[in-house]
Amino acid sequence: MNTSNDILITVVIPAYNEADSLPELLNEISTTLEKKNWNSVIIDDGSSDNTWITITDLAEKYPVKGLRFGANRGKAAALAAGFDQAEGQFIATLDADLQDDPAEILPMIQLMEKEGLDLISGWKKVRHDPAGKRLPSKIFNSVVGLTTGIHLHDFNCGLKVYRSAVAKTLELYGEMHRYTPVLAFRNGFKIGEKAVNHRARKHGHSKYGLARFFRGYTDLITVLFLGRYSYRPLHFFGGIGTFLSFTGFVINIYLSVLWLNGESIGGRPLLLMGVFLMLAGFQFISMGLLGEMILRFNPRKPYTITSQTK
Repeated sequence: MNTSNDILITVVIPAYNEADSLPELLNEISTTLEKKNWNSVIIDDGSSDNTWITITDLAEKYPVKGLRFGANRGKAAALAAGFDQAEGQFIATLDADLQDDPAEILPMIQLMEKEGLDLISGWKKVRHDPAGKRLPSKIFNSVVGLTTGIHLHDFNCGLKVYRSAVAKTLELYGEMHRYTPVLAFRNGFKIGEKAVNHRARKHGHSKYGLARFFRGYTDLITVLFLGRYSYRPLHFFGGIGTFLSFTGFVINIYLSVLWLNGESIGGRPLLLMGVFLMLAGFQFISMGLLGEMILRFNPRKPYTITSQTK
């Protein structure tokens, strides 16, 4: 039996209503990695079918650790749980629907080693998905590349391989699983991609719809904000607040000069705007100060160690 000290690859598989797919997937993984020390963590994300029963059966045949959520928490939460439990030097992630090909794992690791990468993301160059899924994905990838400066063809691909140190630094929630390359890059790790084999779905139906893509866009805002201001919130809120307050102050000075020259300013909308801008500015500054206080009394390490000597 493998121990945590000699496991080379841990395969993390989030599963939601995938009882029909998992046996074939584990057979493929076992065949592909049979000469490697490997194990798998399968997360039942609140399935309503027999997924959990299937996982417990597979755990008797393969080196599988099963985790079960009491309710559906989403792919990011499932990956976070899987990363916490993963013991391998490399951590591969696969979707449970058989569309990701386990045979790609070892070539991805070889490419990582050759190019010194810390994370490699799959690129479904030839996709076997309906157009209603491909087009939003293409737009999404373009927007993420434009806003983050990290240009990958396919942020949404479930097939990725991480060095363990990378996966353990990621804080995933919401739809953050889409942005693991961005989060890893921001932590100072080297990322890349590889074109991978993508297969048509054999069982069930896709869980992804437009609503999930829209939620992904809102989390993109979170990624952009946290990447720049998570350790300095006053720089963001204070900057906006200072601009608004200064603009309101200038307006009120102008109106005060008019008032001193005998003009009536009580009924001018500009007076309300000046007062509103100053109040809004003070509120933004207060939000920034509150954020700084929260960081002060709930400190987090403002760094990530990407490598170290023995």
